[in-house]
Formats: sequence, C-alpha cells, structure tokens
Amino acid sequence: TPSLQVFDSRIKQIHKERSAANAESSRRVDYLRDEVASRLCERLLDINRHFPSVLDLGANACNIARILTTTPPPVPTDPPLHTHLTSLTSADWSPTLLNRDAHLPFNSDLPSHTRTVLSDPDTAPLPFAPHSFSAVLSSLSLHWINDLPSLLSQIATVLKPDSPFLAAIFGGDSLFELRTSLQLADLDRRGGVATHVSPLADVRDVGGLLQKAGFKLLTVDVDDIVVEYPDTFALMQDLQAMGESNAALVRETNAGLRGLGRDVLLANEGIYRELHGGGGEKGGIPATWRVIYMIGWTPGEGQPEPLARGSGEVNIKDILEGGKKK
Repeated sequence: TPSLQVFDSRIKQIHKERSAANAESSRRVDYLRDEVASRLCERLLDINRHFPSVLDLGANACNIARILTTTPPPVPTDPPLHTHLTSLTSADWSPTLLNRDAHLPFNSDLPSHTRTVLSDPDTAPLPFAPHSFSAVLSSLSLHWINDLPSLLSQIATVLKPDSPFLAAIFGGDSLFELRTSLQLADLDRRGGVATHVSPLADVRDVGGLLQKAGFKLLTVDVDDIVVEYPDTFALMQDLQAMGESNAALVRETNAGLRGLGRDVLLANEGIYRELHGGGGEKGGIPATWRVIYMIGWTPGEGQPEPLARGSGEVNIKDILEGGKKK
C-alpha cells in the first residue's frame, strides 16, 4: 500500500466503468484521448526501430491500437503505422472501458493484439514477467495512480534493456480555468472552498520520478490543448463521460461541500465567462488541457553516456556572451 494516497482508486474505477457502460456517450468524448494517443504514437514512430512486443499500459478504450491501424502514414508510400510493431498488449484497470470496442474492425488489423485486465493499482503489481516488452506506452491514464514511483519502477522491470517508455499524462495546470472559477463560486455562495478538480503532477517532478525509477536519456515536454465548449455544463458533462471526474480523497472529508448545487453551478458559469472569456468562434468557453509527455530508456549496451562533470572544454558563458575562451 502506498504511504501517501491522493486518489480514491475504488471511486475512479466506478467512474470509468460507469462512463464506458454507455458506449455511445463514451465514444463521443474520445476526441482528447485520440488526439493525445496520436501525438504519442508520432513520438514512438520517430524511433527508427521495429518493436516486437509493445505494452499499452492504461489503454483506456485501446485508443493507441485504433490510432495505429486507422491513421495513414505521413508519406503515402510508407507502410502502415502498425507495421512498426509485431505484438500489442493493451492493459487497463477498467474491463468495461478496455473491451468497449473489442468488436470493431481495427482489432483484426494488428498482427497480434491482446487485452489484459489489471487489478487494483494500489495493491497489485503488474502481471508481466521481467524483460517482456520492447516498448511501453501509456496515454492519459497514469495521472490517477497513487504510487507512481512504484509503478514506474515496475515498468522499467518489464522492459527489455535499451527499450523506451513513452507516456502522456495530464499536468497540474490542466483545466486551470475551471479550478479558479469553481473556487470563487464556492467561496461566494458557500463561504468556503471544496476540492472539485483532482490534483495532478507538476512537470518539474516528472524527470526526477523517471530518473529514480532507473530510466536514462530522459525527454520531457509539455503541450497545451485548448478545447472550446458551449458552456461549463457541457465541459463537466464531458468530464463525467470520460470518467475523468474528481476522485481526490480529500473530497470525502468535505461532506457538507461535496455536491455542486444549482447556485454554485450557475455562479461558476458566470465567473468562468467573466474571467476566461466566452468569445470563441461559436461563443463558447476555452478549456486548457496541459499534457506532459515523457520518454525514458532502460539502460543498455551501446547507449550514449553523458560526459563526466567538469570535463567540458568550452565555457557556456563564453558562448552566450559571444566571447572567446581565455
């Protein structure tokens, strides 16, 4: 059991199961997962090698598998994207979401595609043998993990030497517009502030977490995706349909402020538009999703190594100031 728990894993499981039970509604809000999965696959395909066995960890509705089989290659004469791998294992903690699209044609387009239902991430280790995979991907799932350092260490274990881990998670500034407007609406109508949007990891922490898990050759970058919604009610309905509603444990301690009443919701709509504008093309409101992308490699023979500290022959100060080395 992790020493620090931020999220209620049982509630998050219920959120994802309920949202996936309505397949039509769930597919309607796949726009964000599909977009991020596509950008993550681009990063994988930038690596010039073939991957015999790939794990999609936290696969949601197998969005990565669908992107690999339905997206045309950048150059029309190039082979299909899915030919860069031989076997794909999609694994998720929500069986309903994982199998939502199991009957769709894209599943048979992959050379080999299997699904694995995972147990409680707080108590059960990954059910894969060490050195099982030549790459591990994870798209918009790991931000709900309590003990992320432990899971990253397990990912490093199931990877072969000199193999990449590529992931995308929502970052701490995601939906900052909704966070601020809800806090002000709560304060105005109830005289206090409740936690309505779950806390998320900060980009400054990601590199350290990867390094502690044993990954090398790290790359971390941030991408903001701004989506326009008709109003705050549509935004929160989509959050619910995605299974991305608040699952912070702290919400349990605020029993009196738990639900969002009509007065708070109406105040939130007005405050949101006042603070963050409603001047979109269709008169809607912007919502910013901050996505943190990370890449790390397991150690292996032949990898480039950083030079020893102090071994540099050029002073960076001289370069920046346009001077010459003395």
